[in-house]
Amino acid sequence: MSDAQPLPPVGRSLRPPALRPLAARVLASLLLAGLASAHHGWSEYDANRTLDLTGVVRAVGYENPHVTVRLEVGTPARTWVAILAPPARMGSRGIPDGMLRPGLTVRVVGYPHRTEANELRAEQIYLPFELR
Repeated sequence: MSDAQPLPPVGRSLRPPALRPLAARVLASLLLAGLASAHHGWSEYDANRTLDLTGVVRAVGYENPHVTVRLEVGTPARTWVAILAPPARMGSRGIPDGMLRPGLTVRVVGYPHRTEANELRAEQIYLPFELR
């Protein structure tokens, strides 16, 4: 009789089972570190100054880490980029992907970016219809 061990079935890892959770934790840490380094801090916004803007939505980006709205305000028109909550939070608060769309007139209240002239962190957004 041979002492040879059978090969694992196709698609199974040759790594010992004890290393799999460790490998998964290492991979998760690397992914989270990458996301954290790509994410900006809220200290970049001046919470001592509040902006209250009403304008027409020209574009919406419903991607992580935050929903963005390109808003055309005033005459002559000035374009602002409003940084909102992450998509999952927007959806759970009643504003799913597709509800914010170009052409809507919205009001955004938030804090201006300290160095980016036309960017603000939105704290509130008012839509032209009631959420249910």
